[in-house]
Amino acid sequence: MTSKQGKSLLPRIDATSSSHDAAFSSLCSRRFAFDDKINRSVEEIVAQVRDRGDSAVREFTETYDGIATDVLEVSEDEWAAASSLVDLLDRQALEKACQRIKEFHEHHAGSNWESRESDGSLLGQKSRPMQRVGLYVPGGKASYPSSVLMNAIPAAVARVPEIFMTTPPQRDGTIRPDVLHAAKISGVNKVFKAGGAQAIAALAFGTETIPKVDKIVGPGNVYVQAAKKLVFGEVGIDSEAGPTEVLVVADHTARPSWIAADLLSQAEHDELACAVLVTHDASLATQVEKELQNQLRDFRRQDIAKKALAGRSATIISKDVSHSVKLANEYAAEHLVLAVEKPESLLESVENAGTVFLGHYSPVAIGDYLAGPNHVLPTGGTARFFSPLGVEDFVKRTSFVGFQPQTLRNLGQDVIRLSNLEGLPGHGASVMIRLEGADQESGGMKTKRSIEASDE
Repeated sequence: MTSKQGKSLLPRIDATSSSHDAAFSSLCSRRFAFDDKINRSVEEIVAQVRDRGDSAVREFTETYDGIATDVLEVSEDEWAAASSLVDLLDRQALEKACQRIKEFHEHHAGSNWESRESDGSLLGQKSRPMQRVGLYVPGGKASYPSSVLMNAIPAAVARVPEIFMTTPPQRDGTIRPDVLHAAKISGVNKVFKAGGAQAIAALAFGTETIPKVDKIVGPGNVYVQAAKKLVFGEVGIDSEAGPTEVLVVADHTARPSWIAADLLSQAEHDELACAVLVTHDASLATQVEKELQNQLRDFRRQDIAKKALAGRSATIISKDVSHSVKLANEYAAEHLVLAVEKPESLLESVENAGTVFLGHYSPVAIGDYLAGPNHVLPTGGTARFFSPLGVEDFVKRTSFVGFQPQTLRNLGQDVIRLSNLEGLPGHGASVMIRLEGADQESGGMKTKRSIEASDE
């Protein structure tokens, strides 16, 4: 199993030994289920909001957030004043991030297409934006204007007509100005002062003030995630967002202090964060351990980071760089850092990751804020089948079919046979009646006779 190296902060797994397979498997199995108490609480909140609307939202906001408010929607005056209350340099940084994120997401290729066959039959697909989407932006211990940008901009690029946002208010009943400014520049239409499961329920079912939406996206605590899971089907959701995670693949060219800083940048989020180093250089691993100790001495969120490093984090000793990438694919990290000599040469080998950070000058933090790619990423190993939030998450596709008589003649008998094969003769009948009608109009032989002859 896992062993500790002296006073090491990170458990160490020797992946060169088959006896440590169980330890690595345990590290990879990091998804968690909501306990029954949380589920029951969320079910009650959702039911109350569905039945009582605004009054239930206000009641739960006072109960859980300690804030009494009669007005849920951010006023025009509060919205208008927000930008002037944000420091000029902070405002410029948010606007630069907004522009870069927008430019990245505008590269999304539309999926509209059509194909007309030789006889004039038409096949194709059209994409249209959803009409209303709801963004959940966390509050509580911290407030994240970057989350506003990352959730709202893809929806705006997709041309969603109505983008609504809910976020917990501060103790004085207001929303932080930087969060409102981020909402303003990224295309949000309205902001509501509500957090937790009650906000998710309000967006899913609608209240007197908060409109019902088609899809809800955004991270949040376990109550928010449980609520999103519960209302799925009534509305669409993005994916289950778990604790943040980073996996660093490093070789001899990596700087131990930089790797330690990357691990701490994610470990500071919360006690359940995952920070993993994979390297075939055991001496590098030891140096990173020393750097973690050094940097933690004056680390502002030291207690949180220490618990995260001791919890679901680890150092993994691999056989070589290619083995490191293989282990990274099995782990399927939200953030994958390739701190190696030739990172781009490994990119093709990466199968499972939310975002890949190439080389020594691409820290995860640059992706968190303004590199351009979305920071709403699959966690808990779901990078095996989920993708980063993007424009495509805010559009829906509609296929279309327009057959001509000859195409139906060419394919109709196969459709009839397949429908009979599945025991659904009504399907075949809907084709047969058209074939007979088409033959009658053209004066041709009755289709029914030809089918009966072929059956004999």
